[in-house]
Amino acid sequence: MPTLLIKNADQLVTMDGQRREIANGSIFVRNGVIEAVGYDVPNTADEVIDASNCVVTPGLVNTHHHLYQTLTRVVPGGQDALLFGWLQTLYPIWARFGPEEFFTSAQVGLAELALSGCTMSSDHLYLYPNGAKLEDTIEAAKTIGIRFHPTRGSMSIGESDGGLPPDSLVEREEDILNDSIRLIDKFHNPNAGSMLQIGIAPCSPFSVSRELMRDAALLTRDKQVMLHTHLAENDEDIAYSLEKFGCRPGQYAEDLGWTGSDVWHAHCVKLDTAEIDLFTRSKTGVAHCPCSNCRLGSGIAPVRAMRDAGVNVALGVDGSASNDAGHLLSEARQALLLQRVQNGADAMSAREALEIATFGGAKVLGRDDCGSLEVGKRADIAIWDVNSLEAAGSWDPVAALVLCGPFTVRDLIVEGNQVVKSGNLTGVELGKVIEKQNQLAKRLAE
Repeated sequence: MPTLLIKNADQLVTMDGQRREIANGSIFVRNGVIEAVGYDVPNTADEVIDASNCVVTPGLVNTHHHLYQTLTRVVPGGQDALLFGWLQTLYPIWARFGPEEFFTSAQVGLAELALSGCTMSSDHLYLYPNGAKLEDTIEAAKTIGIRFHPTRGSMSIGESDGGLPPDSLVEREEDILNDSIRLIDKFHNPNAGSMLQIGIAPCSPFSVSRELMRDAALLTRDKQVMLHTHLAENDEDIAYSLEKFGCRPGQYAEDLGWTGSDVWHAHCVKLDTAEIDLFTRSKTGVAHCPCSNCRLGSGIAPVRAMRDAGVNVALGVDGSASNDAGHLLSEARQALLLQRVQNGADAMSAREALEIATFGGAKVLGRDDCGSLEVGKRADIAIWDVNSLEAAGSWDPVAALVLCGPFTVRDLIVEGNQVVKSGNLTGVELGKVIEKQNQLAKRLAE
């Protein structure tokens, strides 16, 4: 049983129940599980990592992404559009993707996340043109080495039926449900330490039918997996719900079984007080995507109100076509800044933002085996060198992670395995991945 010792950390940020921060602390890991934290720790192991001049935190958790969009960053025509117009610009481009594009873009997106300290990420893939499958992204995740929660997304209402996506990108609802069952049965691992869990995720209430929303919820409960979609993202979203469904998005979600601890919704920028109360009572999670919300002019999500009410809130980078980055610490910083802009300078601390990025993400994804550095938890650990240029002169190295940096992790451990070592990925040759990505992007642009 392999062992790992991380020793001499300047600050060990546990995110445990007491939110302890341990100076000069150490962590001992056996077979991917944390056995000791603090000072009473074995002084030798199969592998030893010296964390002097470093802050050690739980790995960050990303709860909303569209990995395929790393191939369509800063596309002209979509740079200055609101959500619906932005989608209509990009759908025809995405329709030209195939398995190669989905695999490579997922590698790039997950590599970017890993280097930003992320040990676990979801993905929302809702279009499958030209023979693409969810397996394309699953195989890419294996090469990077972080925990992966891909969701089988879908769209079933095309332009000819009043929806936003072109007809070429929608699927028959029976096929969507059958493929969801196939993927769960083949890949989903519900056990502690799982590296791969499958969720079900119709794209949005404006791209699938009421029947598919309801059937997806029923299937989720039958298979005991997680359920995900976009909800209440901007004013257009609210107007569509009121016109088409005669109610606000929160009521629509509740009516169709889309609330509960096994559900998390992306964005939720426009939730009102009643919807926040609904999410609190039902333990429904929220993936807050602050950079994307700014980029698309969607607004400022009521994160302070949600947190105060007891809603489970996590962070998501969203797709790189609407961000245009996939950096989780930047999301934590932006979340803090937006809440202060809206609610005052004391609205959110750096430590609260870091908590949302770690423990909060694991909780929203239903992973009580991850998210904190405690005995019995999985060894998902980020090591940050605070002897760097970005942190030079900082008096509080923990707050510095959110407010000034460093923004690249020195070492990243997932299930006790080193995924990033001295700032470099261990599973792939990043230069070759980037070269392939740029070739594919150029081909799409031409």
